[in-house]
Amino acid sequence: MTEKTDLLSMLPGEVEEYCKSIGEPRFRAGQIFKWMHTGASFDEMSNLSKALREKLKENAVLYFPEIAEKFVSAKDGTVKYLWRLYDGQNVESVFMRYHHGNTICISTQAGCRMGCAFCASTLGGKVRDLLPAEMLGQVIMAQRDMGERISGIVLMGIGEPFDNYENVVKFLRLVNDPAGLNIGYRHISLSTCGVVDGIDRFLGEDIPVTLSVSLHAPTDALRSEIMPINRKWNIEKLLGAAVRYFEKTGRRISFEYTLIAGKNDTKEGAQQLVATMRKYVGRRMPIHVNLIPVNPIKEREFEASEQESIKKFAEYLEKNGIVATVRRTLGPDINASCGQLRNKKNQDEKNALH
Repeated sequence: MTEKTDLLSMLPGEVEEYCKSIGEPRFRAGQIFKWMHTGASFDEMSNLSKALREKLKENAVLYFPEIAEKFVSAKDGTVKYLWRLYDGQNVESVFMRYHHGNTICISTQAGCRMGCAFCASTLGGKVRDLLPAEMLGQVIMAQRDMGERISGIVLMGIGEPFDNYENVVKFLRLVNDPAGLNIGYRHISLSTCGVVDGIDRFLGEDIPVTLSVSLHAPTDALRSEIMPINRKWNIEKLLGAAVRYFEKTGRRISFEYTLIAGKNDTKEGAQQLVATMRKYVGRRMPIHVNLIPVNPIKEREFEASEQESIKKFAEYLEKNGIVATVRRTLGPDINASCGQLRNKKNQDEKNALH
């Protein structure tokens, strides 16, 4: 990292302070903030004097990611980006079109240390946290590249958001700022693998985003096997935090449940999930389970459930008062789940050195 000031990670008031520190009037901050959130370089900020642009280039930096690779699905127009960051790290984003607008799934870390057994993002471990600018930059540069407004964000790419807590909170405030991208909190979803102290801390931020909780197993024994985080915060503690979040924010929580053939997709698994939800959640909040067929990765032996198993699992939940939806697979021809593209790129670069 350079010694230059990371301007893109600054809120409007902080940009004002920066302008003051370099002897510029306050109104320049608003101009700079607006330009940055379009993806403009300092040279493109045409209503700034040449002298100011040179001063900014000398003393500040804009950490916009660069497109390393881009894949467009021929089936549904989903776009997968592999971004190159300032230090050569790679992360992924997925741009998705829905009838209600465009949504982007972004990464919050380069790599992940959570160790979930079915996830490609965790294979190489965590390298580092992303700066607020680097999260924001994924949204800005995808929007600039596509020429279309992005109105929704999902923090469900590479990394655990609550393992990069302060930078993620700063990013959320930045992306919601009316002077910037102005994306409403209610159009943002944050996915956590179950960092209970992060959920409880987030309660005090007054940022009413939708929380997605990665459950993926109906019992502690199975969840601990596929998700090491469960050994620290088990299902009872996790669901307790989820209830507290709902009671404080009124925002519905989505429970993510990846279906793995023969592992957690059986009738017994569905029965155990219903029993677990009744025991720890009961009627304290509406329950919505998002069923996700596992995306097979070569480093693991997990296989996706058969369509019939998925259908029966969902029907059993519905019959027992739990709303269940099967996630639509977007970009199947470009492998739009996160982690694999980064791993391949890292491996290719490693091989090129030998």
